[in-house]
Amino acid sequence: MAYAVLLSLTNYLEHVLHQHLVPQNEKQIETLLERVNFLKDFLENSSPQSSKVTEGLEIKIIDATYKAEYIVESQIAASHGAENFSNLEKVIVEIDSIKQEAMEVKDEIGSQDLLPRISLSSSSKPASIGKGYVVGIDDDLEKIKEQLIQGSSNLETVSIVGMGGIGKTTLAKEVYGDKSISYYFDIRTWVTVSQDYNVQEILQGLRDSMQKLAKEKKGDEKSSASTPLDEVLYKNLKGMRYLVIMDDVWDTKVWDDVNRLFPNDNNGSRIMLTTRQEQVAVYANSRLPLHHIPFMNDDNSWKLLCKEVFEKVSCPPELEKIGKEIAKNCRGLPLAVVLIGGLLSKATKTQHYWRDVAANLISAMTSNDDQFLKILSLSYNHLPHHLKGCFLYMGIFPEDYNIRVAMLVKLWVAEGILQPVKSKSLEDVAYEYLLDLVDRNLVFAFERSYDGKIKVCKIHDLLRDLCTREAQRKNFFHVTDENLLSIPRDVNVHRVSIHSNREILYYRCINLPTSLIQSSLFVDGRLNLQVFANLRLLRVLHAGCIYNLPDRITQLVNLRYLSGRCEQAPLESIYKLRNLQTLIMHEASVQLPQEIWKMTQLRHIEFQGNVNLPDPPSGEIVEVLENLQTLSCLRNFRCTEEVLKRIPNLKKLEISYTEVNLLGCKLPWEDMKAIDSLPNLEVLKLKGDAFIGEEWETTEGGFIRLKFLLLEKIDLEYWIVDSIHFPILERLVIKDCHDLEEIPNGIGEILTLELIELHYCSSSIVTSVEKILEEQRENTGDEVLQDIWENQTDERSTEEKPSTECTRADKADVKGQSDDTGSQIVEKEELSRGKEVIANEVEEAKRKKLTDLEAAIIIQSAYCGFAIRRKEPLKKLKQIAKVREQIAVIKLLIQEMESSSDIRRDNKEIHMIEEELTEFLCT
Repeated sequence: MAYAVLLSLTNYLEHVLHQHLVPQNEKQIETLLERVNFLKDFLENSSPQSSKVTEGLEIKIIDATYKAEYIVESQIAASHGAENFSNLEKVIVEIDSIKQEAMEVKDEIGSQDLLPRISLSSSSKPASIGKGYVVGIDDDLEKIKEQLIQGSSNLETVSIVGMGGIGKTTLAKEVYGDKSISYYFDIRTWVTVSQDYNVQEILQGLRDSMQKLAKEKKGDEKSSASTPLDEVLYKNLKGMRYLVIMDDVWDTKVWDDVNRLFPNDNNGSRIMLTTRQEQVAVYANSRLPLHHIPFMNDDNSWKLLCKEVFEKVSCPPELEKIGKEIAKNCRGLPLAVVLIGGLLSKATKTQHYWRDVAANLISAMTSNDDQFLKILSLSYNHLPHHLKGCFLYMGIFPEDYNIRVAMLVKLWVAEGILQPVKSKSLEDVAYEYLLDLVDRNLVFAFERSYDGKIKVCKIHDLLRDLCTREAQRKNFFHVTDENLLSIPRDVNVHRVSIHSNREILYYRCINLPTSLIQSSLFVDGRLNLQVFANLRLLRVLHAGCIYNLPDRITQLVNLRYLSGRCEQAPLESIYKLRNLQTLIMHEASVQLPQEIWKMTQLRHIEFQGNVNLPDPPSGEIVEVLENLQTLSCLRNFRCTEEVLKRIPNLKKLEISYTEVNLLGCKLPWEDMKAIDSLPNLEVLKLKGDAFIGEEWETTEGGFIRLKFLLLEKIDLEYWIVDSIHFPILERLVIKDCHDLEEIPNGIGEILTLELIELHYCSSSIVTSVEKILEEQRENTGDEVLQDIWENQTDERSTEEKPSTECTRADKADVKGQSDDTGSQIVEKEELSRGKEVIANEVEEAKRKKLTDLEAAIIIQSAYCGFAIRRKEPLKKLKQIAKVREQIAVIKLLIQEMESSSDIRRDNKEIHMIEEELTEFLCT
């Protein structure tokens, strides 16, 4: 635990030096960092077996480390001024004293015989907890027996893997005593290997048990006392079909020390291991599948509880409902069922007592059986130092909590409890730590993503209780409810986890001392942040719901992680949180400031709501967000070359808005899959080599809501598409794509397609469109497309290209038409109707007294909507040009309005705008 605290301080001090946050005190920081690194190395090189020797020293290390961290962070927060740094010298002196003590402990450890000891059970029956009842292991027993008796004649190792208390030893005991196993093997022996082992004692124990059985099988064989133990063992096993059960193996080194003693006579001999650590089992034999013991289901938990409490007597009906609840709350762990069964069997069997046990199940088990805690603590004690802090951190979450791995990883990074690894991101290191904890059966993968990565993990309630006990004992974190009554007043608490579905009330928090929470605050309920805004040393703030987010939050300059649901989040000054790594806001309506591009420590930006990310500022100084890996749920993200230069290590981009504009990105077409999967995408515009490559083949399941597609100045030659790839596409626009040879036939089969526009494209594209129309006539007698409009041709071509346009109402030849009167009448009606629509919008804008910009946007939207929805043809190029001229005038007006003030104009000025618009509409 002390290692995690030292590691956090080490990472923080290195950050302070790198960023020159306290330039006037850098020499002191460097001195402190040197001392801290010494203590960290000391703990890193100490073995788990020396933990009892170093226990007192670790407490001192934790206390001194927190003091140093407090002083430095206070200085950064400027809450105490420069004078506070004089106290750092006192802490350095204190750490020097601890360093001297550590050196003495190191010498003491080196002079002692700290070789691990072994607990042996030889061939005697393995020890049991409880009354020895077994429930629900028949399937597991048969699978193990099959691996032992059938299969290869070569010597094989069979492994049983699972967390402490899951029933590994119980299953192995059933195998050991099975009649078919006893008949099949000439020799069976059992050795219990604990965390502490000594090779010579292992050999002695194996020799005694095996030699005894060998005498029964082969006669009285005696070995000279001078004969080495390994020779004796090998000789006794040679030629025999044997089964060696090694229970509770913790280290791969055990296997290295003993596996050479087992001869392989191709007679079906087997070695069986039980272990909590998957890596040990794989190391012993990676060929055979491991046997993982699952948790018991609720029915078997209840059956086992009944046997432990009532033995052969039935459970009284009045206790059955409460009893089943107790069994269920053991979460499928046999050890928990056995221990609570032992407690209930000795107590009065009344409803009142059983309800009390059900309400306080964890404390009932842990307070009545020290052996239980020892069994679970073995796993924690055997952890390498770098994993202990991460494991204890799992206790900060509520019982039976579905822990999202993405959140957990970000929290570990923000807490600074990860050891950086060169060429790996901290997030990758964190995920590797998690995998290690899963392999050790301390954390469980609850849900995986499509690629097999763990998406959600959980920890058993009893292991969580172990975490909270150890964490509070070492002052790592404290868990409480909304009353905050369990937080001690005589210590500085560094992390607080408040489990509540209710509001954290102001009056319960108002008297908390400013320095109470120095590191983290994890709140599951509603949080009035006004209460905690003065906690200027806060690093992590995770809340289920944040309301009343104060402007003063920017004073929390040490904040690294901010997450919560917040409808209105005033983040205009968020850039002042220069150490912020993770910003997560759900249900937020936010306008991020342009200065966010200067927050170089940012690693993750995630939103759910209406969030706008501004373009990066222009200028000679270009800030690069090298740490940024996640941008999620932004509505106007512009993926330009300039933006991409600033986020070179972005791994995850989630865009929730309906339009994407890409310009000059030069992405391969294979990367389009990241865009076609956007669930709400309606408009896609690809311009100026946004994607490069000769061929684009779309796939099924993408672009499920896309209605508008623009390809402009793209060097695409071949486009392979099926109608199901753009199921509701309405409009396709292609501009200056000179290399594109044709529009695929599949486009013509899209039933929702209304319009195709071609600008400066090759004649072969026009021909392909004509072919699409011809096929529609042949197949249906009508054109599915409402409009096909090719208004400009490739000027490079000397061939005159006709204007092409066809609708259901117009059955004329697409290769050219004369200026017939009917067409002119239709065209006049079309223009008249369009002017009427726009005029109505002008009047509506005047009535609502909107700003110029608001009015112009409404008018332009009305015109565009009218143009897209139109059902009548525009045949003549001169009329088309007229319409384009009108659009150009609207754009000029909009530009003029955008450059004006945002102050609302009076009716007279709005009337002037109306007259200008009406004037060009009537021409």
